[in-house]
Amino acid sequence: MSELILTPGDTTLVQLEKVWRQGLAVRLADSARPGIAASAARIEAAANGAVPVYGVNTGFGKLASIKIRSEDTATLQRNLILSHCCGVGEPVEPETVSLIMVLKLLSLGRGASGVRPEVIQLIEDMLSRGVLPVIPSQGSVGASGDLAPLAHMAAAMLGEGRATFDGRETSGAEALAAAGLKPVVLAAKEGLALINGTQASTAFALAGLFDALAAARAALVTSALSTDAIMGSTAPFLEEIHTLRGHRGQIVAARAIRALMEGSEIRESHREGDTRVQDPYCIRCQPQVTGACIDLLWQVARTLEIEANAATDNPLVLTSADLIVSGGNFHAEPVAFAADQIALAIAEIGAISQRRIALMVDPALSHDLPPFLTPDPGLNSGLMIAEVTSAALMSENKHLANPCSTDSTPTSANQEDHVSMAAHGARRLKRMNANLAHILGIEALCAAAGVEFRAPLATSGPLQAVIAKLRETVPALDQDRYMAPDLAEAARLVRDGVLTGTLSADLLAEVAL
Repeated sequence: MSELILTPGDTTLVQLEKVWRQGLAVRLADSARPGIAASAARIEAAANGAVPVYGVNTGFGKLASIKIRSEDTATLQRNLILSHCCGVGEPVEPETVSLIMVLKLLSLGRGASGVRPEVIQLIEDMLSRGVLPVIPSQGSVGASGDLAPLAHMAAAMLGEGRATFDGRETSGAEALAAAGLKPVVLAAKEGLALINGTQASTAFALAGLFDALAAARAALVTSALSTDAIMGSTAPFLEEIHTLRGHRGQIVAARAIRALMEGSEIRESHREGDTRVQDPYCIRCQPQVTGACIDLLWQVARTLEIEANAATDNPLVLTSADLIVSGGNFHAEPVAFAADQIALAIAEIGAISQRRIALMVDPALSHDLPPFLTPDPGLNSGLMIAEVTSAALMSENKHLANPCSTDSTPTSANQEDHVSMAAHGARRLKRMNANLAHILGIEALCAAAGVEFRAPLATSGPLQAVIAKLRETVPALDQDRYMAPDLAEAARLVRDGVLTGTLSADLLAEVAL
């Protein structure tokens, strides 16, 4: 397995996306090791001291006033992990489990958590050998850390809970043994360091961000195809219009659409004599809408890159000041806001795409395309219900885009009296991105059909390549057929980057992290 060396505090989202998409193993840079050892030594001294230090020699949460004897330290940490394994719901997908573990490594690697080097080593070894804890997806309110999800991660490290190895789910102990690894016995604060933190919420949000940016790139391609399909004007994409406003995402989106449509015979055919004065907003305002979504995703990326590199457990070891201090870095409010912003972008990319689909299937608006894009309307319904499906998915995403960060409920006997709801706020992005891939896939089907009806006029070279790739697995709809596989395949081509992968890298290079 390929291995990536990451520096805590200086890891990029480009690196983390490679981890998530390619399943890379990870090790921390050697520069992180001294800080890790120093903070572990400070915790060991505190555990053997007489002064109560939260989570080191005391109970947790509302039980923080109860002093724990030094000989009970290991039991305290083990009990903490097992008692917090209260997750429910479907297991988190393996690639996101890996990302959670990598983010936990980066947080612990800041040298403020007090874990021993052997804890770091075990996480690294589990990643390199493919031992992945089974983590239920529900149970975190995103405040005192992602307690339940991270407890399930930590349980596998203790030889408890469930884990997968070599494609098979088994007990944590069996998975570790099969990989030639031994469970760890936790020392003071190590259990707390493992379950405090925002790593599950952040991993969910990053997965949502990575797929949302990929969808934004695909949306620029499908929207360019749609513009040609309805014989739309490219005048609204002129660079001067967008530089006068100044938003980077808008400028980039317009530039990409212009490049995608460059050389289209369809476009050139109606520069003169077209009686239409303006196109509908879903065509004319593409750069303003999709570009704003791209800007929002870039803003979110900065927040999540900071969070991915942050020390977010509690208490934190401030070695330079020789202090162990309780704080609130585990509160995932920045991640909750980021997840809500990603949700808005996903919903809006889908909303304007759906309006382009509706435009293409409507003979009153599509500039002489046949009704519902079928050559024999009446006998055939063509893409009529595909458009209805896109409307259903668009509406579902609009509902899912309602904010989660504004919700809160007190937990833990009112000690944790304000929470972020970041975990499920970020987790919903997976469902929303799946819906968006289907919407864009339907748009690709409609736009390809529309362009083909313009023959013998041809679209641009890049867009012809996109249609050719689509037609390799989804034939043109000459007459009605069982449509569900077509929609599923089109969504897959969008989701897996197959359609955008037909283009030269420079065409969409600016729409990246």
